[in-house]
Amino acid sequence: MKTILIASFDMEVGGVERSLISMLTNFDYSNYRIDLMLYSHTGDFLNLLPEKSTLLKENKTYKTFRMSIKQTIKSGHLPIALARILAKYKANQDQSSESGYKQMQYMWKYASPFLPKMKKEYDVAISYLWPHDLIAKKVKAKTKVAWIHTDFSTVETDQKVDMKVWDHFHHIIAVSDDCKKAFVSKYPSLTNKVHVIENITSPELVTTLAEEKVNHPMMSDARFKLVTVARLSHAKGIDQAVGAIKKLKDCGYHDIAWYVVGYGGDENMIRQLIKEYQLEKQFYLIGKKTNPYPYIKAADLYVQPSRYEGKAVTVSEAQILSKPVLITNYPTAKSQVVEGFDGTICELSVEGIAEGIERLYHDGELRERLAQNCEEKNHANDHELEKLYQLS
Repeated sequence: MKTILIASFDMEVGGVERSLISMLTNFDYSNYRIDLMLYSHTGDFLNLLPEKSTLLKENKTYKTFRMSIKQTIKSGHLPIALARILAKYKANQDQSSESGYKQMQYMWKYASPFLPKMKKEYDVAISYLWPHDLIAKKVKAKTKVAWIHTDFSTVETDQKVDMKVWDHFHHIIAVSDDCKKAFVSKYPSLTNKVHVIENITSPELVTTLAEEKVNHPMMSDARFKLVTVARLSHAKGIDQAVGAIKKLKDCGYHDIAWYVVGYGGDENMIRQLIKEYQLEKQFYLIGKKTNPYPYIKAADLYVQPSRYEGKAVTVSEAQILSKPVLITNYPTAKSQVVEGFDGTICELSVEGIAEGIERLYHDGELRERLAQNCEEKNHANDHELEKLYQLS
């Protein structure tokens, strides 16, 4: 029996975490033993981990990556706190909107000498979430695999630092064809290492959870309801969604309501936008929900207003629930929907989102056709795991 280590940050509510649970649930435990290392044993999804996988004991040193610098100092990990201060300083020299990616890189780079190595050796070690320094530098394994969930062509990273980490891996997994293309366009020397394995979806679980009764005003809202499930972050474009609703309101569409399920660092900024545009009765942030599926089921249209994605898990889940889907034209969008068949793609702008919503609002026949095609499609894809078994 082969032993596999999978490492990730925590089990907070998110698309990556949902995809990890689906993968663990569908794994072949008759041939593989799975150890799961979470840097922090936190998150509402912890209780969804399958019993057949083994959750390793939390390591207090790695847990600091889910603490503030102040908390890290209080916990007695002064060298790591200093490494993080240095990483923050170096990243702040970069004026890009996504300097957080570089800060994360530098944090791991500078903290690495102070992190403990894992004693056990594995047949396969999988780093499920970037940065991948832990598996690269602190784990012994015959085969090392790194997972990428985002479009690397749209984020700024220090490529020299990246390459020193990528070189430790035998295989790199992209969650869609376009995600792979974007990655190899940035790192052409790694082309032969990159494979595509789609996020594992569980249609039965999604449809079952969607039946849960929820006491929320959205359920009885008779207006045309949009829903988005996403982190409140720059990447997910929720600020663009607020701008789109303002445009629609200004055009006289007062019977459209947008509900966003999720949480994140941009919440205060988005709430300020909602207040500034006087959209309190049309745009609602309803917070973190362990089970977002009843909200998706109650919607007339699922919208993904992202600036970039690898492959959005929530879009696939909306399609499982036979919802018409509208997504922005981020670089990997065509790996997510087939235009006019199981979704539509709009221009990646406030105006484009507004126009896409307006079109689907008026075209009930198109919405019905999209929903019908989603209903007839076979969304089960646990066979994707066979690709991983072949690599191990």
